[in-house]
Amino acid sequence: MHHHYKIFKPYGYLSQFINNGKKQNSKKLLGELGAFPEGTMSIGRLDEHSEGLLLLTTDGKMCYFVNSSKVDKEYYAQVDGDITEDAITCLKNGVEIGINGKKYNTKPCPAFKLTETPNLPERGKKLRDDRHGPTSWVSITLNEGKFRQVRKMTAAVGFPTLRLVRVRVGHITLEGMQPGEAIELKDVKTAINLNP
Repeated sequence: MHHHYKIFKPYGYLSQFINNGKKQNSKKLLGELGAFPEGTMSIGRLDEHSEGLLLLTTDGKMCYFVNSSKVDKEYYAQVDGDITEDAITCLKNGVEIGINGKKYNTKPCPAFKLTETPNLPERGKKLRDDRHGPTSWVSITLNEGKFRQVRKMTAAVGFPTLRLVRVRVGHITLEGMQPGEAIELKDVKTAINLNP
């Protein structure tokens, strides 16, 4: 029987369970956040400096499906500056970013400026304060997952990402969770709104 979890990955953790030997002895790994069964893997990744919702599973087929373009992933990005409507329109329509040294145009996607600061726990490492200028929050929903895509997209429209939090995968959300918390999901297909 397979096991599935949702976890609030804190800032500063790698999205992996074992050290692959690449000088990461001091890095924090997901396995430190709970007693997960052998064979547990993260579905997709969040980089070390990103936070938020990660799904964990012992089922390779589930991993493959959730990583596919059939499942939306929503991110909240706190950006440097007061993001403009023109920049939001560019994000919606797709922007050119670099992937492995090549130019790539992102697919059109839902994006909008948040009217209020999202209710998220404080980040482990303090962000710069308001004396360094205004910041704003934007929601971006993707069904593709290029390396550091959200950060590259906001930088491409002139508003670099300062903090990045994944808040939703399918219909599974981060709501009510604290950094480092893991919750077992009994029926991940229903939770993600898939057909069993």
